[in-house]
Parts: sequence; structure tokens; C-alpha cells
Amino acid sequence: MAKIHILDEHIANQIAAGEVVERPASVVKELVENAIDAKSTVIEVSVEEGGLQSIRVKDNGSGIEGDDCETAFYRHATSKIANGRDLFLITSLGFRGEALPSIAAVSKVSLLTASADDGKGRLIKIEGGKLICNEDAPSGQGTDFEVRELFFNTPARLKYMKSVQTELGHISDAMYRMALAHPDISFRFQHNGNQLLHTLGNGDLLQVIAAVYGTSAAKAMLPITAEDPDYRISGYISRPDWTRSNRNAVTTIVGGRYIRSNGLNAAVMRAYHTLLPINRYPLLVMKLYMHPSLVDVNVHPAKLEVRFSKEVELYKFVEEETRKVLLGQTLIPRPGRETIGPKGSSSIIQEQFAFQKGSKEGLKESPIQRPDRAEYSDSNVNNGLITGTPTFSQQDKQSETEPYKSEPYKTESFKTGNASQAAPQIREAGKNNSYRAPQPTYNPREQAAGLEELLAPPAGGGTGLPVFPELNYIGQHHGTYIIAQNEEGLYLIDQHAAHERINYEFYYEQFGRPADASQELLLPITLEFTPSESRQLGERLHWFEQAGVYLEHFGGQTFLVRSLPYWFPQGEEKAIIEEMAEWVLSEKSIDLAKLREKSSILCSCKASIKANHKLTEQEVDSLLTRLSACKQPYTCPHGRPILISFSVYDLEKLFKRVM
Repeated sequence: MAKIHILDEHIANQIAAGEVVERPASVVKELVENAIDAKSTVIEVSVEEGGLQSIRVKDNGSGIEGDDCETAFYRHATSKIANGRDLFLITSLGFRGEALPSIAAVSKVSLLTASADDGKGRLIKIEGGKLICNEDAPSGQGTDFEVRELFFNTPARLKYMKSVQTELGHISDAMYRMALAHPDISFRFQHNGNQLLHTLGNGDLLQVIAAVYGTSAAKAMLPITAEDPDYRISGYISRPDWTRSNRNAVTTIVGGRYIRSNGLNAAVMRAYHTLLPINRYPLLVMKLYMHPSLVDVNVHPAKLEVRFSKEVELYKFVEEETRKVLLGQTLIPRPGRETIGPKGSSSIIQEQFAFQKGSKEGLKESPIQRPDRAEYSDSNVNNGLITGTPTFSQQDKQSETEPYKSEPYKTESFKTGNASQAAPQIREAGKNNSYRAPQPTYNPREQAAGLEELLAPPAGGGTGLPVFPELNYIGQHHGTYIIAQNEEGLYLIDQHAAHERINYEFYYEQFGRPADASQELLLPITLEFTPSESRQLGERLHWFEQAGVYLEHFGGQTFLVRSLPYWFPQGEEKAIIEEMAEWVLSEKSIDLAKLREKSSILCSCKASIKANHKLTEQEVDSLLTRLSACKQPYTCPHGRPILISFSVYDLEKLFKRVM
């Protein structure tokens, strides 16, 4: 007797529904995508009890011809593709012909549709995959699709549904993504009669972002547009001072469809390198345009993942263009009122404002100039530490009772180098009248990639560096925060974070050629590890050599550091190498760029001035000057802000001078 037989059509549809209809949000997504494909300009979605009781999607699109209504519920019925070639040129959202039969197999469906605005429509009713009604009915142009009692005939599936709020959260997320993908469509979304989303459909993506994430998020967005021979991108990315605790606010859209792509997410995060705090993520809505032949959307049952033909080129393009936008911004946070996002997440308004050079008479038109490169000599180098201090022009000191009349910092008068070339240590002023540091030389054979581009000026001419505000020093708070001002308002500078940024750019450049600066130690540094760590470390010693640190196994669990770069922070050598060892042992895959970055961060943190450390006015002067010369002077290597501003208006509002 034959054991293989053809499944009943009804059972086959229920099995297919398990792939297509995962939860109520899947139904909403499929129906709204059909409405979008029908060229709708207004789409109304209303759900009850998280979509388990009722889902209704109504649109004003092209509708379905009366003779096609029943056929639309057959498996693999579609108007989107006709032959195999069409699979490589897909431009629609729904094309498989599985959504409607799958939905109808596990629910009670009612479809009212008309292809013309003549009042003549067709009504279709299906319960559990069985046709109940197919008759003419009055209807305006468009489609009104209602799904009731989802999974009523599959109790095992219904049992695994989550709470109403959880299912509503998934539906809301799907609606938000589609609204962001199609700002030219007016979306109206209700749950149990309460409106949760309303967009105008005027094509303004920023308005949709405000509707979804709130006005504070919209104010923190930066536009991004770029194009190359294969790809075009447009959309918005958030300033680094507006972040979230997860990646849920990262929306990537290809061909009008929201997709998940680990490669694109990684490219964006590389562009935000050192600008975001640990475990914080940006908000972005990025639309990618490309020829349909360069992307395969038929690789995931729910069409949430795609395959790119030239993914390496695409990832590099997205990373570079995102980085260019961020590098051209003045990223100084301002305190503001707290707002609540769509899921209850709180955020702070961080507004951007343009800085220009200040003076007693008013703002000058020319932006601040970067200090010229310093003249260097090895005469001031002592065990890799800089003993000199920066030279600055002699200015009349104001009395402590008149701090607001001090002259702004004139960085042109400093004979200091670019921050990536300046030595990290700040010394007491007055010992030397010149600031000199070892002259780094660029090694064209350097193979480390990724972060090198971050610290390099962007292509296309100009420095691409943001304008750093010119400040008047006022004082120091608790030996931790520098207080300064200009005509724009009041500034607080975290001295440790500022020094970390200066050090990071210095050390990152130095770690590009560590072997050139490596020197043997008279007394080797002894390190000890556990037996398992020792065994692993013995296999990874070559990575330390890439950082200019030469370790050798001395026997048992002991290792000796024979040589290291002379510019390692004095007194912190052992601690830094121990932390490097911990990182090398914990990483599954190591590359030169990651090693260079991690080593630079370790050194910069150890070498920086700490909190509760009093600075002289000359030391503050030097710190701010060198900070202004940094390529990214607004965040430390860990992504924390370096300075925060209070505008004059902010202060007047706090003191109720303005209401």
C-alpha cells in the first residue's frame, strides 16, 4: 500500500499559515503591504484585543476586480509576478500569493472591495478556509479587509499567543516601520478605539519620525543623502546624544520594505565609533535604493531579510556616508525637558546650534581656526613623557571678581600641534616655554583598516571637522568640571573625558607604528596567569607584538614583558598589558584594527587626569586648546559627552526671567 499521498488543500493551507501567520502582527503586515501595493494614499488599521479578536485594514487603493476576489484566496495566486525572470526584478511588497489563503485558513475573513468608484463592489466571506459568501455589494473604491477570531480553529496556536499588550507591541512596531517606509501614505492606527498613530501622508519623513518617536527625537535627527553608481541612500540618523538602550529604533528600508540586516547595522555602528556610550544605540531611518537585480528579497518567509549582490561595497558605502554626516556636526548636548517615546522610553531634547568665534564686541563671522602643527624635538622627551608645556600669549589677567570679562581663548596664539600628535600628559605650567613632542611619521604600509578612516579627513576636500566653540575660562567645579562661557551661554567640560579624547587620538596614531617606538626594559615586567590562560596566551603572543609589546613565556604560568613602546603611560604599563591580555583572551576573533582601538582606549584612560584634580588656568588653557584640535572633540572614546552647554535662554528660563 502506498504511504505517500497528497495533503488535503485545507490542511496544506493551515500548515502554510504556520509559516506566514506567526501572530496578529503578521496579519497586519501582510494586509497593509497589499494596500501599499494597491497604490493607496490612506490606510486605516484598527485592531481589538491585540489583534486576536479583530483586525481591520481599510484603504482607498485600486481594489480587486470582482472576478478575481475568490481567486485571490487560492494558494500561490498573485498579480505581482508572471514568470521566473520577475523573481529577479521584484518591486512589490507582496508577491508569493500565500498571505490571503494562509490568513483565511485560521480565521474568519470578510473582504469588501471595489476597483472603481461606482458603488459596485464584491463581498467575500471565508471561515476557516471555507467559502461562505461571494456576492455583489455596494462599496467605494478600495478594500476593506476584516479578520476576526484569529486561530479560532487552531487552539494549539492560540494557546501560545502572548498577552494583549505584547501582541499590540508587535503590531505597533510593524505599523511604525511601514509608516517610516512610506511617508507619502497617511496611516491611521487604532487599538480598542484609541488612536496610536496618525501620519499626514505628505511625504515628510521627519514628521513621521516625530509621530512615532516624539518631537525630541525629530529634533535630534540629522539628514543623510548620498549616491554612488550602484546605491543611493536617504533618510535621517540621530545625533549621538540621542540614544536608546536597544536596536529597536534602527530602521533600514530596501525597496519600501523594512528589513533586518546585521551587516548594515554593524556598518552604522562602526560609523558611530566612540560617539556612543556603551550599550547605547542610535535612532535611524535609512532608505536604500538600488536596482532590483542587486537584491534578492525571496530568502525569508516573512521577507524580513534580503541578500545583496554587492554587500561589501554597500556596507562600506553606508559606513562612510554615515561617518561623514557625524564628523561634520557640532555635538554639544543641551539639557531640556524629558519626553516619553512610543514605548514609554524617556529621552532628553538635545538641540544643535551653530557656534562661531566670539569677542567682546560680538560674534565674528570666521570660524575658529585649528592650531598649526608644532615644531618637534626629542630634547623634551624623558622616558616617553613630555616635560614641556604649551606656550601661550601673555594676556592681562582679570581679577577673580570679574571672571566674565576675560578674553576668549585665542587658539591661534598657541604653538601646539594637532591633538593626535600631542603627547598625552599635562604638566604644570611655567617649567618650560615651549611645547614639543616626538614627531610621528605616517607609515604607508600600515594595514589596519576601519578606524584609520574615522580619524582621517573625509574625501571631497576640506577638513570636514566640526567647529569647536571659543570659550572664556571661568573656573573649576569640584576639581572635575571646567566652567567656561561665550556669548552663546555657559559650558561644563568634563576634564577627564576631554583628556581621554586627546589621548585617544594621540595613542591611536602611535599604535599605527608601535614597533618603531618599542624599547627594551632594564627590568622586565612579570605577569602571571592561570594555567588555562597561560596556554591560550602562548598561542596569541603575536598579537602583542602588533602593539609593540614583546612577551615571552618564562615557564609555568609566568610571562615576561621584555620591551614596549616608550610612550606607554608611565607607571601604568603593567596594568595596561594585563587588561590587554584579558581582552585578547576573551575575544574569539581578533584583527589589527580592533587591537589598535582597544589598546588606544586602555592607554588613554590610564594616562588621563582624573576627577578631583585641580588644574591651573594655564593647564585648562592647554587642555581646551588641544581638545579644539581633535578630529572629534565632543565625546570621549567610550561615547560619553565631553562638554554640555546651557544657552542664555536656558538659564533665563531656569531663573524665571522668561516664562
